[in-house]
Amino acid sequence: MTRILFITSNRLGDAVLSTGLLGHLIERHPDARVTVVCGPLPAPLFRAVPGLERLIPLAKQSYARHWLRLWLACVGVRWDLVVDLRNSAVGRLVFAGQRAFHSKAARPMHKVEEIGAVLGLSPPPGPRLWIDARAEAEADALLPSGVPPFLAIGPTANWLSKEWPVDRFARLAQRLTGPDGPLPGARVAVLAAGPERERARPLLESLGDQAIDLTGRTDPLAAAACLRRAALYVGNDSGLMHIAAAAGVPTVGLFGPGFPEIYGPWGRHAQAVTGSIPRDELLRRVAVDANAPGLMDGVSEDRVAEAAHLLLDGAHKT
Repeated sequence: MTRILFITSNRLGDAVLSTGLLGHLIERHPDARVTVVCGPLPAPLFRAVPGLERLIPLAKQSYARHWLRLWLACVGVRWDLVVDLRNSAVGRLVFAGQRAFHSKAARPMHKVEEIGAVLGLSPPPGPRLWIDARAEAEADALLPSGVPPFLAIGPTANWLSKEWPVDRFARLAQRLTGPDGPLPGARVAVLAAGPERERARPLLESLGDQAIDLTGRTDPLAAAACLRRAALYVGNDSGLMHIAAAAGVPTVGLFGPGFPEIYGPWGRHAQAVTGSIPRDELLRRVAVDANAPGLMDGVSEDRVAEAAHLLLDGAHKT
C-alpha cells in the first residue's frame, strides 16, 4: 500500500487546477491511500477521491498555527510520497520516501502546465472531478425535473473589477436561448457563491421564469454535478469557471484584468475571451482600486456569443 500526502491550494480555482495531477497519482498508484490537504472552500471537491484516507481542510490561523496543526496531524505517518503544491515546511518535516514541491515557473505558462511540471509531466494531465452520489442527489433536488441541457451563467467573481456587467449577461442569455440562438428555449441557471448572491439578483430578475436560481445553494461538488448537465457555461474568471471546465462543460471564461494565458479555462472545449482595453491599463487601474468599475467593459457581447457558438458547434461534432 502506498501512502500519499497531497497538499494543494486554499483557493478554489487553484485547487481545481491541481486535480489533474492528483488523478495522475491515483492512476499510477491504484493501491494508494491518499490524504488531501486544502482550504475549507475547495474541500468538498476532494471528498470522493478514490483511495481517500483523510481529507484535511486547512483553515488559516494566526501565527501560522494551521501549519503546526497540519504537521502534528501528519508527522506520525511514514509517507511514501509527499506532493506539496504549497511548498511548505510541513512537506519537508514529515517522514517521506519521495517528495515533490511546486516552484514558480521560469517562463510564463498555464497553471495546469506549471502544476504538471512538479512531476515532470508534459503534456500535463487536465483537471478532473470525482462527483459522488450525494452531489448528484443535490443536483436532482435543485434542477427542475426533466429539464433539458441548459445555459449556465456565473455572473460574479471574487473581485468586482472582474465582473462583466449584468445587463450584458442578460442580453447574451436572450441571444443564445432565443428562437434564432443555438439553445432555443433553454432555461438559464445562474450560479454564485453565497456572499455574491445579491450581485447575481439583477440577472435572475431580468430572466424571470426562465431562470434556475442556483445562487448560494450548493457546495462546489454539487455545483459541478449541476454544471455537467448544462449545454454551455459562460462566466467570469473565477473558481466556478474552472469547475465548469473540469466537469467537461463547454466553457467560455471572460477576462478583463486577469491573465488568461495562466488562468484561462483548461480543456478542449474551453475558451477565454478578453476585451479591447489594454491589460497594462487595466492592471494600472486595479492597482489603484481592486474593485474599480468598468474594467470588463471592453469585453464585447459579439465576441462572447461567437465563442459560445464555436464551442457548441465543436461539442456537437465530438
